[in-house]
Amino acid sequence: MKTIEDFNFEDKKALIRVDFNVPLDADFNVTDTNRIEAAKPSIIKVLEDGGSAILMSHMGRPKGQPNADMSLKHICHKVSEIIGVEVKFADDCVGEVAEKAVAELQQGEVLLLENLRFHGEETSGDQAFAEQLSRLGDFYINDAFGTAHRAHASTTIVAQFFTDRKCFGYLLAKEIKAIEKVMRTGEKPVTAILGGAKVSSKITIIENILDKVDHLIIGGGMTYTFVKAQGGSVGDSICEDDKMTMALDILRQAKEKGVAVHIPVDVVAADDFSNDANTKIIDVDKIEDGWQGLDAGPKTLENFKEVILNSKTILWNGPVGVFEMESFAKGTIAIGNYIDKATQNGAFSLVGGGDSVAAVKQFGFQDKVSYVSTGGGAMLESLEGKTLPGIAAILQG
Repeated sequence: MKTIEDFNFEDKKALIRVDFNVPLDADFNVTDTNRIEAAKPSIIKVLEDGGSAILMSHMGRPKGQPNADMSLKHICHKVSEIIGVEVKFADDCVGEVAEKAVAELQQGEVLLLENLRFHGEETSGDQAFAEQLSRLGDFYINDAFGTAHRAHASTTIVAQFFTDRKCFGYLLAKEIKAIEKVMRTGEKPVTAILGGAKVSSKITIIENILDKVDHLIIGGGMTYTFVKAQGGSVGDSICEDDKMTMALDILRQAKEKGVAVHIPVDVVAADDFSNDANTKIIDVDKIEDGWQGLDAGPKTLENFKEVILNSKTILWNGPVGVFEMESFAKGTIAIGNYIDKATQNGAFSLVGGGDSVAAVKQFGFQDKVSYVSTGGGAMLESLEGKTLPGIAAILQG
């Protein structure tokens, strides 16, 4: 696996695919700078070697048309501030405007190209558009894990024009290694904590990881499909009745493979989907009509704690309750605390997937786990066992 560490960029113009699809407020201020900060080490490496960096990214979904609200010029100042170098801006990402800006770029300078998705050819993976992009650099670096599962022009197709002049940036290399550690090289026991609302959205992941894990903790809304499938009463809890056979099949496969499955035994139930609802602790299989399970209960958390603290490799994908409401956030916070403690004791912990990453940030666990993935869809597809096109494009000669 060729990474940015394997090359020197002196006198080279490095075309770097970054993921600067960052949230903006009404005044176009960046409200979360994590993605920009994550790209900084790769950019600095190129500059310190004596090269120049040409950054390309998308923002939002402009559907192939220029859209002033989604222009990357809004973030140019913030990127300059974070990198510590004044970043120049090109009003287009291909053609005369971009090529002129690149031609004028000096050693140690950074250029940010306009939103790639202002051209429909970006998302369609157009060959000619990718070739136009390739003219802008001597070298191609992919450092955008968040879009590595898309076969877009800038993430996948462009790489073929840089046969032996392409590599992974620091961020993408770290993502690949973190997933490898969970899926292939992790020290045992390996525990996967899967939460979220639906079994259907996690089924491919579960099937793929059963051969890799020793313990599978099921939490969140998925719980109730498993409980009802085994004959329990789940009241008004979220439940996919059409996936109950699938849930039983997962339990059967896990038993055959020697994987211990841990399902909640008690829950915090509420009489309404509201932070102000009446609540009570109840056995997970005895929830009455009019009540719904919205968080893991105390006995469940004790059970989960023992498993997590004895684990050496931990994957956390999905909260175990409706953490967005304070009344039902205790379970997810407790899981974060257990993973923190296990990590302090030497375990490797990877957090990935939109909601669990949001929870980790909200409750201040980012620096208490080994790695927080930057890519939602890309992370999930990796866990499903898929080879991401953006990664395959670098690995191919």
